[in-house]
Amino acid sequence: MTDTNTRQEMVLGNEAIALGLVEQGCRVATAYPGTPSSEILAGVVKYKKQLARQVYTEWSVNEKVAFEVALAASWAGLRAAVALKQVGLNVASDPLFSAAYIGVKGGFVIIPADDPGPHSSQTEQDSRLMALTAKVPVFDPATPAEARAMIENAFILSERYEVPVILRPTTRLCHAVQSLPMEVTPAPDGEIPSVKFNKNPTRWAATPKFRYKLHVELNKKLADIEAEFNQSPLNYVVEPIQNPKPVLSGAQRAQVEGSKIQNQVGVIASGVAFNTAKQSLLELDAQIPILKIGTPYPLPQKLVGEFIARFETVVVLEEPDTCIELQLPERSRIRGRLDGTVPTAGELSPEVVSTLLAEVLTGAGYKVNPSLDDVELQTLVNSLPLPIRKPRLCPGCSHRSAFYSLKKEFGLSAIYPGDIGCYTLGSNLRAVDTVVDMGAAVTMANGFYQANRLVGDSRPIVSTIGDSTFLHSGIVPLINAVHTGARFVLIILDNHTTAMTGHQPTPANNYLADGSEATRVASIPNMVRACGVNFVKQTDPYNQETFQEILRDAYNHSQAEDGGVAVIIADRPCVLYDPSSVRDDPLPVVITEECDGCRYCVEAFECPALVLRPDKTRVDIDYKICVNCGQCIDACHKGFIIPEAIANEIPQTVASEATL
Repeated sequence: MTDTNTRQEMVLGNEAIALGLVEQGCRVATAYPGTPSSEILAGVVKYKKQLARQVYTEWSVNEKVAFEVALAASWAGLRAAVALKQVGLNVASDPLFSAAYIGVKGGFVIIPADDPGPHSSQTEQDSRLMALTAKVPVFDPATPAEARAMIENAFILSERYEVPVILRPTTRLCHAVQSLPMEVTPAPDGEIPSVKFNKNPTRWAATPKFRYKLHVELNKKLADIEAEFNQSPLNYVVEPIQNPKPVLSGAQRAQVEGSKIQNQVGVIASGVAFNTAKQSLLELDAQIPILKIGTPYPLPQKLVGEFIARFETVVVLEEPDTCIELQLPERSRIRGRLDGTVPTAGELSPEVVSTLLAEVLTGAGYKVNPSLDDVELQTLVNSLPLPIRKPRLCPGCSHRSAFYSLKKEFGLSAIYPGDIGCYTLGSNLRAVDTVVDMGAAVTMANGFYQANRLVGDSRPIVSTIGDSTFLHSGIVPLINAVHTGARFVLIILDNHTTAMTGHQPTPANNYLADGSEATRVASIPNMVRACGVNFVKQTDPYNQETFQEILRDAYNHSQAEDGGVAVIIADRPCVLYDPSSVRDDPLPVVITEECDGCRYCVEAFECPALVLRPDKTRVDIDYKICVNCGQCIDACHKGFIIPEAIANEIPQTVASEATL
């Protein structure tokens, strides 16, 4: 019989997690945007409106703040969650470790999205290893549907043992799409529990003496949780329909029978690697048992030990690191990352898993299907005349104008510390020399100045940081730089949004996560002055001549006897976030017939709308993506890029009419 109250809906993995949070009564959800986690909080906003649930949502200024806001709600007795990416968990590690000891009241779920690969991160670190160190239980979903269901398990476990719980998705799950059942007429929102924060300083403000006691209690909780995980339906064995013996040669069989070695293979897998392993074994036509681990920490040792005992060889597939493998007390039968069977870095793609499983199984005497011969296909792909296009700033991006100006002013010999954001692509323009983590543009500039001062290196130091990143982690380093007498130029690239991760609001915007109006708006110029900076100028980088003059003044201030750190705020909205500036005041351009294909504009300015012809005779404008910002006019030192209006007034000038 068909359930008339449900319908199927295609749901993104991150949205499935958000749906689970809203369905399970999460009342406070916080986050800091970071790929691959960014859509989780946006999903909470979507489903809280769709299901008419009361949920407070917040794009916090950074991950530590997001964690602590949600933690406080949990201590008050409400279900709460925080979403972030794996490197964001580093920022929140201080409260993570303390929260594990102190515990929680309302269910508290931490959702760090890992990025095996990595596709858009500084590292491909494993949040499960952070959880193992912090002693926080972990759920590891394999599909969007399982992630949605695990939210309930995570909240229940968190409340039963009064511990924070991690639900760890990875990029492939976050961005996968799955059809999920949705209620046509959702149940009405229940009343918010009548709870309150109960004061108990020996717990909530525990001193080191009490922290020792809390640590002992945490260890006991983890032992009990492990016993529960041994019985959990989230951990199970997928037995093959038939379990044939390996196909061995006569010599191999004699050797096996003589030594009485079973020589069979099993697989332990978790997360997305479980799905990949299943598909790979299917294609190899290998009937191999798989132990699926949904709770990698604390590892259900009894269940895992019994499974391993059945086989001569067990392959452990997990990513991006070795959480399960490290917890195995005896690894003589284990093949994984630690012995090099599984690559020690990189994503476990189907090609990687299929290849390594085929090698292990063939070595154990199994007959498997040969790998698909894609040499011909790869040869064909390689023969296609496809241009290699690296990531670049968008057409009309004001960051490009800022980088171009500062490079013209200070040259290639200057030191350019950069930061995390779309403006990291300033490295393509040779205007970003270092990238470490959020806020490091300021601290690295300070460090370079102090080091250069000692060795007599007088090169200019010009650092760049985005508005969201400055608010996230740039303020405290700036205070430190001013206090220690550093001398450099800091450019805050203010495009009015968190552009790289999807235009989430910052404290400098006048709206909140759910679109409601912000109570107050933070002023970046005022904060810079409050840090003790005397030179603060705000200007539009589109006005390149003026921008260069201010750059010159800023550098002179930084070198003056009574000077110090100089800050320029390059103020112009992201053209994707707010295209009104180029839409209302366009400056279309053309390239004259005199263009000789010298490539200066293509390489020095690097706008995607400037395209060198295949024969390299000239540059054309791709009008399909050009936003008519007119910024490339200054990028041609020969004067061959001119306003369209001027070209129309000069009949003898024939403009490029490329329609790429």
